[in-house]
Amino acid sequence: MAGAYDAMLGDSLVAQSRTPSPHPVIGCREDLNIGCVDETQDALAAYGNALAWYVSRDGKYAKKAISYFNAWAGTIQGHANSSAPLQTGFAGTSWARGAEIIRHTYTGWGADDIAKFETMLRDVYLSRVIDGSSSGSQELVMMEATQSISVFLNDRASYDKAMNKYLGRIPAYIYLATDGAYWQGQIGFVNGIVQETCRDFAHTGYGIAAIGHIAETSRIQGTDLYVGEVGTRLRYALEFHSLYELGAAVPSWLCEGKLTLGLGPITEIGLNAMKTRLGYTMPTTQILTQMQRPASTTSLLGWETLTHAENPE
Repeated sequence: MAGAYDAMLGDSLVAQSRTPSPHPVIGCREDLNIGCVDETQDALAAYGNALAWYVSRDGKYAKKAISYFNAWAGTIQGHANSSAPLQTGFAGTSWARGAEIIRHTYTGWGADDIAKFETMLRDVYLSRVIDGSSSGSQELVMMEATQSISVFLNDRASYDKAMNKYLGRIPAYIYLATDGAYWQGQIGFVNGIVQETCRDFAHTGYGIAAIGHIAETSRIQGTDLYVGEVGTRLRYALEFHSLYELGAAVPSWLCEGKLTLGLGPITEIGLNAMKTRLGYTMPTTQILTQMQRPASTTSLLGWETLTHAENPE
């Protein structure tokens, strides 16, 4: 969509005047921001410039993306504090996503610089996310980063580990009526309710987005998960949460009648996979998605109207 491309080019993250802000150690928790925003925004900026290069074939965008890759690969040493796993997952996903585009479509990224970037991904990011987490959305984000980095590094063992954790996590994260009753404190169980629905929709959105992203990459790698249980759970989760994000009254049985909304622009990939490709009717997700177009960015994703809206391929 031309409008989505223009919107991305108008985003300050993709501005050619913007410069990298690398930090040796990133420190993140709720009350601490040592390089956290700089890292996620620089990784998204690199990805946005990689997309702009891919669409336009204007080398300035590829060079700008590379400037972010090289600056961080030459600086960062690690992540600290309680939010480090989630932060590493956010940035690691965007770094790998942008770098994959540049590596395979642009010849101006030097071999030595690519090798340094690979070392950064392996030692700083992959090592922190590959073992997962006991928290639902956090583990899904970490597995998305593991999968994306594994593709860039051509690391099949790490890829398989990520997929196994992902497939085990999804039934614990998105509920289907066929699962039976579980989860303490929730008296009503319906298709699509998520482990973190009663926490807030922001974290729920991270989890749903990561599920869709991993399924999308798996499809590119040759295994289509949308046609099975993963797709079914994703479809119900999108419809369930889109309904309340659009303002539907919250029943008393759901989270004691109180929801903290803010799902974010996370619906494009799932809607495209389940509606455009597979033909399912998803009316509430469709309405929410159209209201949010062109989709912007979150810490985990960016510009998905451009990359996935009504894309049958």
